[in-house]
Amino acid sequence: MTTPRPIADLSADEARRIALRAQGFLGAPDRRSGVRGVLRHLGAIQLDTISVLARSHELVPYARLGAVGRKTVEDAYWQDTHSFEYWSHAACILPIEEWPHFAFRRRAYRNRPHWNHDLADGAYDQVIKQLRSEGPLTATELGGAKRTSDWWDWSGSKVAVERALMYGEVVCVERRGWKRLYDLAERAVPEELLHDELDDTECLRRLVRLAGRSLGVGTRADIADYHRLKGEQVDAVIAESGLVPVSVEGWGKPAWADPAALETPPRGRHRTTLLSPFDSLIWERARTERVFGFTHRLEAYVPKQKRVYGYFAMPVLAGGRLVGRVDPAREGRTLVAKQVTLDGPKAVPAVAQALAEAATWVDCTNVRVERVDAPDLREPLTKELARLFG
Repeated sequence: MTTPRPIADLSADEARRIALRAQGFLGAPDRRSGVRGVLRHLGAIQLDTISVLARSHELVPYARLGAVGRKTVEDAYWQDTHSFEYWSHAACILPIEEWPHFAFRRRAYRNRPHWNHDLADGAYDQVIKQLRSEGPLTATELGGAKRTSDWWDWSGSKVAVERALMYGEVVCVERRGWKRLYDLAERAVPEELLHDELDDTECLRRLVRLAGRSLGVGTRADIADYHRLKGEQVDAVIAESGLVPVSVEGWGKPAWADPAALETPPRGRHRTTLLSPFDSLIWERARTERVFGFTHRLEAYVPKQKRVYGYFAMPVLAGGRLVGRVDPAREGRTLVAKQVTLDGPKAVPAVAQALAEAATWVDCTNVRVERVDAPDLREPLTKELARLFG
């Protein structure tokens, strides 16, 4: 693919601010549209099983809107079939209006020759029949989620219903205690959206455009990663996606931007908050390093003795920069900062503010700091927290 001439040259700082605004962290949050507005704005909110302060799909709107009620978050996603769950960047909640644009992926799954789990004869038809007569149902209600206690040892009904989910014949209409509640797509998806009529090119063009809008500015790899497309899929449609070529100081690779993001300089108030490691602002490590000069990875699956920052270290965003990390836990109504990493003394007030707001959100009445990587900053941090809690 021949790279077109950039229409604009952006400084690294301009690109960072464009990215922050595109992700909802710069400027006044749109509280009127609430959680549903955040979902539409981001285009995808990643799900994950880990729950420390809250699950990641709750932390993402909290990071942008502040202390929105957790039930409000769940209702916003699932009531009135506002969203659906599907494979995007990973397992994600997606706006229901994007259902037609994932037709390319549903077709790919239907044509997939090999799967990790074998589908028993008759199991698929039995699940569809049961959902049609009794649904919505969880995997347990369909006959059991697992054959043994091993997480990968799915039952025949679980294999079948997950295959139907990938094919688009079944959707997850709600999460109950983290269990998927399945129903037939013909009942759950609005009739005008329930089709696979768009060809692959049209689907990909739309998803590339959405990724560029949600990122503000990104490289080919950034844009491909957002909905886990292949680089060649991006190359095939990016010229007709509506995104425009730009160059960014220090990036070393061609970039593309949402033209609307270039129309006005990013201005406004910065959000100070803890970020889920699965937040779309930072979910891609190479981009996070390039945009923020901040190296971060989730260590939940790293052996404890090899962890550097902690089990679920959450980066702290303040003033448009990543200024530290907090590995949180909860003990009753105490938020425990098991390990805190600060980018110097100037980060203390921001980290304290982020901890105090998060504590209030999850109904904790105080914060206890256990370890600070720079020991001389522990006392200033605890004093600032004591002041905030009055």
